[in-house]
Amino acid sequence: MNHGWIKIHRVILEKPIWIEATPEQKVILMTLLMMANHSVKQWEWRGESFSAQPGQFVTSLPSLVQKCGKNISIQKIRTALKRFERYGFLTDESTHQNRRITIVNWGFYQGLGEVATDASTDSQQPANRQVTANKNDKNEKKSNTRDFLFEASSEFYQLALSLAKSVKQNCPGVKEPNLQKWSNDMRLLVDRDKRTVEQIIDLIEWSGQHVFWHTVVLSPVSLRKNWDRMIIQFQQKHASRKGQVQQDRVESMKGFELDFSKGEDMVNSFF
Repeated sequence: MNHGWIKIHRVILEKPIWIEATPEQKVILMTLLMMANHSVKQWEWRGESFSAQPGQFVTSLPSLVQKCGKNISIQKIRTALKRFERYGFLTDESTHQNRRITIVNWGFYQGLGEVATDASTDSQQPANRQVTANKNDKNEKKSNTRDFLFEASSEFYQLALSLAKSVKQNCPGVKEPNLQKWSNDMRLLVDRDKRTVEQIIDLIEWSGQHVFWHTVVLSPVSLRKNWDRMIIQFQQKHASRKGQVQQDRVESMKGFELDFSKGEDMVNSFF
């Protein structure tokens, strides 16, 4: 097990991955961070020697349950890992025996040179210490205003990108969107509005081809705002189409009547 310490910035308290997490998920999140390697370490993965990089480690669900402690089950671990992966916080590769977890952007958040050492701080004069403290306060405020970083591989980012492509196809001259903000809006659709990724994809494709809605749905915000109205029309259209297909089948069968009194049978009617 690794020894030492890791960096945890207080700005995480303002991030969706923490705010909307259950108490168990917060325990799991902290445990994963503390289990990650701080330097290269040799592991065995898929029966072969593997050099785990900083931020990576190989573990198993039972091991994670043991590390996390009371009230944490394997199912809660699975749910948390899927949620963290959706946010682009980590990647999770599994086999029937174990799993390899990689904390995304570990090097960025745990990089050297971001915090002054105690020795250098103690050698400063009081006035210099005050300047350093003020500078740190400014940096912290700046960090608090930073948007959550969604990786390009996350589901939310991909949904935002899908909508952006649809909008650009209909309006070529439209301004390039802030995909990080759009990704967060897509997250709200899933986490708060309880929409599934499949539903969002279907509605993006449908609205992009609709004569009216393609001029309205130009951002995830408008997608959320008009969701109920669009979903009603979407369902009505598909129900109508299904009904028309059934009616066409009925019409196609009309006139196909065999006169068995004349010696016709089902086999001969097709030859």
